[in-house]
Amino acid sequence: MSKSYDTVLCKTDDQGIATVTINRPKKLNALNDNVLNDLVDVFKAIQVDENIEAVIVTGAGDKAFVAGADIKELRELDNRSGRMASQKGQQIFQLIEDTRRPVIGAINGYALGGGAELAMACHLRIASENAAFGLPEVGLGLIPGYGGTQRLTRLLGRARALEMILTGKQVKAEEAAELGLVNKVTDGDPAEAARELIKKILSNGPVAVRSAIKAVYHSDHQNGYQIEADLFGELCETEDFVEGTSAFLEKRKPDFKGK
Repeated sequence: MSKSYDTVLCKTDDQGIATVTINRPKKLNALNDNVLNDLVDVFKAIQVDENIEAVIVTGAGDKAFVAGADIKELRELDNRSGRMASQKGQQIFQLIEDTRRPVIGAINGYALGGGAELAMACHLRIASENAAFGLPEVGLGLIPGYGGTQRLTRLLGRARALEMILTGKQVKAEEAAELGLVNKVTDGDPAEAARELIKKILSNGPVAVRSAIKAVYHSDHQNGYQIEADLFGELCETEDFVEGTSAFLEKRKPDFKGK
């Protein structure tokens, strides 16, 4: 899969890793309606492309991952259109979170407002040393509306999430790692670091990886334990389970087929 949309680039390498790049560097990759629409098209295509094993999400240039939303578009919102805009953003970022393959955010600079919310919709996050995270919406008389109040609370806990949201402060990469907002900070290209992490993930059973993502994202669901047990049982009847356990007992490297 290699395709260019109006505001988003998507390219898949020979290892099955798709790199999705928000491509508005002159606007610091700010989210507008066109970007959101392109993200829907990209991730719907990814969902049905069996050749894609994992996804990296990043921003064009080295200044910003996504530096927020398009304020001019926000300025035109009223009660009804504002609610619809929030729901649209939530649905798009949920689509990313629900991707069956691992999705890693490569945070190469500012991730503010909607950019931070996009980063949090990724399963894992690797940041460059110059990355900065923040949810400054209260300074505009708003709140994070694309799922940010919910995901940040799950990642940091209520008190720390409230502090970031209510102050609108920016958090540098190292502090973000200490808080648990990012998994790793790299002094190189975060997309390259993401590829190395993906290689480790993809060395495991792909069906199990997909099931683990699903189980973890249901951990706050009232039926989370049942979902975990159901997935565990389903995996026990996969070819990957037979291969993985056989390889362990035979002291060899497993040859997973994703079945």
